[in-house]
Amino acid sequence: MIIGDDILERTCKDMIETILFCLPDATRGTIYRIGPMPTLQAVRVTTGVRDEGTGEILWGLPEVSDYNYPGKSWERYRDRPGQVLEAMAWCVEKGKSWTADDPNLDFRSVRKQLSNELEDHHHMEPVLIRKSYLYGARKMIPSYPLDHTGKPIWKDSENIVVAVVKIHFKPGTIKRGDNSTKIIKKLSHTLGTQLLSLHIRETLSEAQKELARQRLQSCNVLAHELRNTLIKLGFVFSAINAEISFLREQWESQICSTFPELECKRAILERLNELIKSKNVDRNRGFDLAQLCESLLAEQHELAELSLMPVLGEKWVDNKLRPKWRKLLKESDVWESSREEINSLLVRLQNSMWLGTDEELAKRMVHLPDDLKSVWPKLAYVDFTVDKIVVLEQILKFLDHPDLDFPHKQQTKKVLTALKALVEMIPEVEERTNRMIHSLKNGGGFDLF
Repeated sequence: MIIGDDILERTCKDMIETILFCLPDATRGTIYRIGPMPTLQAVRVTTGVRDEGTGEILWGLPEVSDYNYPGKSWERYRDRPGQVLEAMAWCVEKGKSWTADDPNLDFRSVRKQLSNELEDHHHMEPVLIRKSYLYGARKMIPSYPLDHTGKPIWKDSENIVVAVVKIHFKPGTIKRGDNSTKIIKKLSHTLGTQLLSLHIRETLSEAQKELARQRLQSCNVLAHELRNTLIKLGFVFSAINAEISFLREQWESQICSTFPELECKRAILERLNELIKSKNVDRNRGFDLAQLCESLLAEQHELAELSLMPVLGEKWVDNKLRPKWRKLLKESDVWESSREEINSLLVRLQNSMWLGTDEELAKRMVHLPDDLKSVWPKLAYVDFTVDKIVVLEQILKFLDHPDLDFPHKQQTKKVLTALKALVEMIPEVEERTNRMIHSLKNGGGFDLF
């Protein structure tokens, strides 16, 4: 049976207290828990002793006993040929009471069998519960305990024993079948009902906890999957920013073609590449300068092909190009004569990242209509996020300008139109996801729509 130790002890104390109050000749009461099947560990739960002077009941397990926690297994206390016979074995196996109204004739007294000492007068009553109450109508019962011959006990019985009540009496105050034993039997039935009720409550509580745990686990798995999906949808922003970078590339191309005297990014990078290629690297040096040169050329070529936001362009120079150039100048003196030019080129390269944002240059581009050269740089240098859906609408409107002419304009518009539909869907999906996760966590229903 599934019952918490604290509540089981309180229930047993209430039962012992009731019996001792009802039976003035009763001096002590003990309740033993029996189970689970098939081990049928018999464990003393609590003992209450009446103080004859005050009438107060004193609680505890002061005696040394095999039945104190962790208790005694069925194999140790069941009837066995040539071994000590215990009243506990009779109550558990037969599901019947045992009354020691004459200790001299109590052939199941352990104390008398072992040390020839008489035990006091007592009555032991099994607490029975129907199998169907515990295991349901289908009687999905675990393995039965076996007697010493290997025969299962309780197999043909409607009941199983879940506890044993032992009440001690003053000498000569108890007889088999008297009112005292009947009262104990009646109250034992009540205890069985209480224990069953507690078992059902604990079982339901455990089932609810398990359901809550499974629901939370399922919710976390679902939340993880849904959020992964939302993260994957984040590619939309990268795709839109890639299309915006194409607008930026076309705008910077307009500037470079309109003002050929300006030192643009590509020209500076080409000069840096020339400086690397113009020197012969000594491959016998400890550090592989040739490999460093190849890496630097590759990153400078990549930067030339990209149209980054100005801040990202500056970081590219600071984080990728400058450290490699410093290392190159430190490891070899073949570029020493070009050191000042290299440092100057890197500074000018960073400055060139901002040419497209120069409003004065834009105003001097007389071949473009005023509204076009005013709007184009503003849209080309936008870092798109979900809260900038209005900017995306402005870009689509901008692409319809009759004087705007650059390659793949219509294709860019189609791509951005499709991506706009996805962007508009993301907040709604995120809201529904959060609402659904919240409902699952709290055990309520949810509306996907």
